[in-house]
Amino acid sequence: MAQTTPNHTQTVPGWAAMDSSGKMHPFVFKRRENGVDDVTIKILYCGMCHSDIHYAKNEWGISVYPLVPGHEITGIVTQVGSNVGKFKVGDRVGVGFIAASCLTCEFCEDDQEQYCEQMQSNCSSVFWDGSITYGGYSRMMVANNRYVVHIPDSLPLDSAAPLLCAGISVFGPMKQHNMMEVPGKKLGVVGLGGLGHIAVKFGKAFGLHVTVISTSPSKEREAREVLGADNFLLSTNSEHMKEGIRTLDYIIDTVSANHSLGPMLMLLKVRGILTIVGAPEKPMELPSFPLIFGNRTVSGSIIGGMKETQEMMDICGKHNITCDIELVKPEKINEAFDRLARNDVRYRFVIDIAASEGSKM
Repeated sequence: MAQTTPNHTQTVPGWAAMDSSGKMHPFVFKRRENGVDDVTIKILYCGMCHSDIHYAKNEWGISVYPLVPGHEITGIVTQVGSNVGKFKVGDRVGVGFIAASCLTCEFCEDDQEQYCEQMQSNCSSVFWDGSITYGGYSRMMVANNRYVVHIPDSLPLDSAAPLLCAGISVFGPMKQHNMMEVPGKKLGVVGLGGLGHIAVKFGKAFGLHVTVISTSPSKEREAREVLGADNFLLSTNSEHMKEGIRTLDYIIDTVSANHSLGPMLMLLKVRGILTIVGAPEKPMELPSFPLIFGNRTVSGSIIGGMKETQEMMDICGKHNITCDIELVKPEKINEAFDRLARNDVRYRFVIDIAASEGSKM
């Protein structure tokens, strides 16, 4: 149970998992008062990430119940603390995965809070005051202003919400490996789901030649005609994969299902880079020969720091990049969870939190 602290006096309606069944229920809880460094946010939308299911069902063994998921949060600022200068009441803002970090380590000082050993998430983690954090499946939240970003006016708040996780997860490695600065280079995107479709959009915005690599032949038309991919490789087709050998400069692998990295490495040119952002439950097979004979690199990446997340949001505003979403009313969260577990979504579910106003909890 969440710890009770003296300044946690604001009553908030939300939706929580009560046990490892993962089933979501209406839940009323307490949030802290707005502190001097905080902003209070009226939550309008919250994206549904596959990790929400892992948290709700305690599949990682770290969940604390009752558990309110949600780390793709957008809404409107309703209150700001006296020390807050970069936000004002009425601002359109977003909150992602990070709720707190140590502030003093080399990573925090370098705006890379995601690597801080004391980084805490907005769900089922321990905040600075000792309380257990509750996520965005709720009508409001209080957040330290360091971990809040502005949402450009040009972006709808609903389809911008998943950018706070899916978007930054693929933007981070693209920036790290300078993909934004090398138009004409060739990028492969493995998997055309919530992360993959955003990677394609970023790639096209940065002037890259984008190839989608998928196990599903039905994804080709979507990849080419809707998202503008330049090429499509069916990874189960040996002839397709043979034609793609040594054609790509970069690959971003978004797939969370178990698969071998060998065939993907063969698609890379000499000194090509493969970045993993998906998280399969079992270790992936990594053959040594494609690495050795191609001087190729395999790297990993998680979400970005707050400075990088704001940069991504600004770029999305400039290029009008949003996620393709399906809006879900709060009473349909459990149904959406079931569909998400089956990957039956195009491409991200977003909860219309505001739709709960006036309805019975």
